[in-house]
Amino acid sequence: MLIPSIDLKGGKVVQLVQGERLALESEDLDRWILRFARFPRVQLIDLDAAMGSGTNEAIVAAVCRQLPCQVGGGVRTPERAAALVEAGARKVIVGSSLFKAGRPNLELAAAFAKAVGLDRLIGAVDSKGGQVVIHGWKTPLPLTAVDAVKALEPHCGEFLYTHVDTEGLMGGIPMEAVLAVQKATSRHLIAAGGITTQSEIDALDKAGIDAVVGMAIYTGRLIP
Repeated sequence: MLIPSIDLKGGKVVQLVQGERLALESEDLDRWILRFARFPRVQLIDLDAAMGSGTNEAIVAAVCRQLPCQVGGGVRTPERAAALVEAGARKVIVGSSLFKAGRPNLELAAAFAKAVGLDRLIGAVDSKGGQVVIHGWKTPLPLTAVDAVKALEPHCGEFLYTHVDTEGLMGGIPMEAVLAVQKATSRHLIAAGGITTQSEIDALDKAGIDAVVGMAIYTGRLIP
């Protein structure tokens, strides 16, 4: 299944390369809401909240009223996760907060699952150079994505694996890396990071993995 993404920064829809360089910007949020209305799931990320530079809370709530969203970005407490569900999020994505002192924070992960329900919690595991990275992909941890999903599996209903090395570059995602993570968990897996072609999406779908796509849609490279 293809999951289109909407990333918000400064009240605008944006696409960043490698989480840093602004590649695209649009003030026409309604256009993308209309474009993605037929999809069973849309990924909605508040980049300002993720970066600790503000929030797009009102916009997030408005989009959740119109689209079936899995929402992430700066979800640091179980209370915040519960508030997003209350605002209409179908699922909540939690990333950096699931790790502490270089290891999975199982106690807090359990609290997140209790706050929103296991089936609504998506654990985000981002990998760069073979290591899990947190804090906007800037802090590497001494563990792999495979290690992370194995440890967090009891507390997450699904996992979102982002291959940061290829994110935003529209050069494809390495299937072997995605499949290694899938093999490590019985939970449903969603993949992101450079997915560009319909053939990639089809290959992931055949393996039972959903694909988050952003840049390829916004540039017109992929027209689903």
